[in-house]
Amino acid sequence: MSRAQTLDSGQPDSPIVVLDMGSQYAHLIVRKIRELKVYAELLPHNITAKKLAKHTPRGIILSGGPASVYAPGSPTIDPKILMEGTPVLGICYGYQLMAQILGGRVQKTDKREYGATTIHIDDSTNILLGLAPQEKVWMSHGDKVITLPPSFKALAHTDSTPLAAAANSASSLYGLQFHPEVAHTPRGNQILHNFIYGICKAQPNWSLTGFIEQKTSELRNTLGHDKVLCALSGGVDSSVTAALINRAIGDNLTCIFVDHGLLRKGEAEQVDAVFQHRLGINLIHVEAKDRFLKRLEHASNAEAKRRAIGREFIRVFEEEASKLGGICWLAQGTLYPDVIESAGTTGPASRIKTHHNVGGLPRKMRLKLVEPLRLLYKDEVRQMGRLLGLPEEIVTRHPFPGPGLAVRIMGKVTPDKLLISREASAIVEEELKRSGLYDSVWQAFAVVGDDKWVGVKGDERSLGYVVTIRLVQSLDAMTADWVLVPRDVADSMSNRITNEVPGVAMVAIAISSKPPSTIEPC
Repeated sequence: MSRAQTLDSGQPDSPIVVLDMGSQYAHLIVRKIRELKVYAELLPHNITAKKLAKHTPRGIILSGGPASVYAPGSPTIDPKILMEGTPVLGICYGYQLMAQILGGRVQKTDKREYGATTIHIDDSTNILLGLAPQEKVWMSHGDKVITLPPSFKALAHTDSTPLAAAANSASSLYGLQFHPEVAHTPRGNQILHNFIYGICKAQPNWSLTGFIEQKTSELRNTLGHDKVLCALSGGVDSSVTAALINRAIGDNLTCIFVDHGLLRKGEAEQVDAVFQHRLGINLIHVEAKDRFLKRLEHASNAEAKRRAIGREFIRVFEEEASKLGGICWLAQGTLYPDVIESAGTTGPASRIKTHHNVGGLPRKMRLKLVEPLRLLYKDEVRQMGRLLGLPEEIVTRHPFPGPGLAVRIMGKVTPDKLLISREASAIVEEELKRSGLYDSVWQAFAVVGDDKWVGVKGDERSLGYVVTIRLVQSLDAMTADWVLVPRDVADSMSNRITNEVPGVAMVAIAISSKPPSTIEPC
């Protein structure tokens, strides 16, 4: 079966559609709208007006983007989208693109605006209803609209941007040079609320409770009496997938937990305890350490490791399915960011990395895919887990990559480095829990590569590995900021790692955000 032939998540009718122009904030716009209880989805900027109409959008948002609208090859949209009568909100690049398509002019600004800016409201109706005469907003642009299209009216300005917001309210077309979706625009939610409720006349009909009911019904209707295998890792994504499908089809679900030898410390024991003994879900525990590690013997490149692990996963699942007999579906905990980052891109973005449960799949499979969380974000999935009755130790677990510790080990996976990464990561998590900081950090782990550092053990010099601690805060993994814990917590981590983990001589802390870095090292 082709990778494209999958059972995807359903969604409510008449969503707010965000067209992705390449912005790092595109997903944030979607999430902010869903938080306002209206369903939103992200679609590619080059979708035709005819195909877009099939989604019956209640409103359309053109995201920002890093390009210049007047540059050759820059992202654009089907002009008919602006002429169908559906309300459209252009943000930053999206505003400039709308203005240019409709006859306005855009040019490079003499003074780039980046960061917090005071905006002066000239018309506090419609999109800017309820705002004060001056508001703080977040700007990020080097171009600006200098001439509005016909029938457009200026709504706001800054000291250096006379046309910071504009509208053709008769045609329900609105443009903002700033970003209402980011936290640095304090009244941004009010602006989005004005657009989706006041202008688009949307209804607050999106909730995770409703999604669970809808998806449960869809799964029952589609899967019927078919047998389903769930790729269970013990992380929140696959755990919620298992709980949701179990709710729909009960004993026709069998979870396959593969111990590939690249798991976190104690993870296999926890999965057995929660799913087999506490939740009563059918679980097969497959011991496959040797075969996975053999596949990795000569792989040092990050993508090669991911592909090797992904292919071996599928082989294991197909083998287990053939033993059980009558299995035709494979369930996976794929989330929206997984799809986007694995080259299922909606905008002009490049592949960041291959995920084992998306990009690593072979062209042909004997199992069909069911991915019920495919259009959800991590924070939504955590909330779903609680609604489905999963224990907090599963719901609040930090994200863990499908390829496991292999992508937290730079270069070849060796027994020494595998031990170091596992034990050091466990210490990092233990110290965060001890200090009460675990739930305030989105992800925390330890990385090891081939770099060595001279250390002193007792009275002797010794050469040991360098371990790097990675601590980040994020909402959806698309962007992330590094976290600096209090010195005493960092000291405890470092002291324990160098004293308790064999072969470590130095501990460092990574202080790069995403972008420009990714969260995982490789």
